[in-house]
This record gives sequence, structure tokens and C-alpha cells, in this order.
Amino acid sequence: KSANPQWREQFDFHYFSDRKDILDIEVWRKDNKKHEELLGTCHVDITALPTKQTNCLELPLEKHPGSLLMLIAVAPCTGVSISDLCVCPLGDPNERHQISQRYCIKNSFRDIKDIGFLQVKVLKAVDLMAADFSGKSDPFCVLELGNDMLQTHTVYKNLNPEWNKVFTFPIKDIHDVLEVTVFDEDGDKPPDFLGKVAIPLLSV
Repeated sequence: KSANPQWREQFDFHYFSDRKDILDIEVWRKDNKKHEELLGTCHVDITALPTKQTNCLELPLEKHPGSLLMLIAVAPCTGVSISDLCVCPLGDPNERHQISQRYCIKNSFRDIKDIGFLQVKVLKAVDLMAADFSGKSDPFCVLELGNDMLQTHTVYKNLNPEWNKVFTFPIKDIHDVLEVTVFDEDGDKPPDFLGKVAIPLLSV
């Protein structure tokens, strides 16, 4: 019920060099649970923004009235990584020792915001639902922690995909829940949902 909404949400997008440079933003309106209407879109060229500073942008919505006020900061990616299983970041004993020292009791007040990190090994899925007419699926896996999101590559024509990837997230709130969702890639169409599991960090 507002024409001037304030969300005050922060999202972290982990930008890698092999991804596109345009941030796409859509604003939607909900009438009820079933009906949604697109109120406008806007696009931000990430490469044109100065790095290591917060950029305040007022973005007009294309072909619609209104604008978005956003703060966008482009900074080096820290604490987040994607790697193959064979080069797991915690596989090195020296690195494990450094991490245990970093989070030991005597250093607990050195950086209050550094709560810790979560490392997830995504190995494989078994007996997925067939989403294609061929009786197969093109599955990929999405991991979400708070407003952080990372995903695996797609394994085509397979109901038992093996990804063998290691994902590392910085933890911002110990009460967050890790959500792992499997989708079927469907070309230019939105991906099909194949399944989901939620893991509270406090249960790990």
C-alpha cells in the first residue's frame, strides 16, 4: 500500500570475470498471492562504476514512472570462493591451522564482524525428477545463505549429476539458514524446480 516504499535490504552478488557486467533490476507489484504486475526495470553497467567506494544512484524505471534509489559498491570479493573438490581450501593442513588460530578465543574480539565462514562441498544428487521429454534433466544446484547466492555448473541429460564443487561463504548471522535448491535448466525459460533442502547453521 505504498507508492514510495523503503526496503533497506542489502544483497551481495559475487561477481566473477566470466559473468556478464550488467546488473538487472525489476520492480513488481503484488495484488494478491496469485496476481503480480511488473512496475518497471532498470539496468546498471557494473564496469562503469568506480571501485572501492559506495556509489549512490537514482535509476529511472524504463517505460514506467518512478525511480529507484540504490547504493552500489564494487569491491574485491573476500571470504567467498568456488573451487573444485581436488583443491578444497580447507584441505591444506597449514591453512586449517591458520584458521583455527584466527578464530581462537584470544582473537575473538579482534574483528567482531568476522563471525566465521561456512564451507559446503556439493558432491552429487541422486534419482532426480525427469523434467524433459527425453526422461532426463539438466540439473544445477543453487546455494543461498542470507542474501548470498552461489551456484554450480549444469550437468546436462542426467538424473544423477556429480558437481564436486566446494563453496565458501562468510557468515554474517549465526541464525541464518543454508538453502540448497536443485533446478533444471530450460534454455531461455525460467528453470524448473527439482527439489530443496534447508539447513539451519545452528544445526551444523
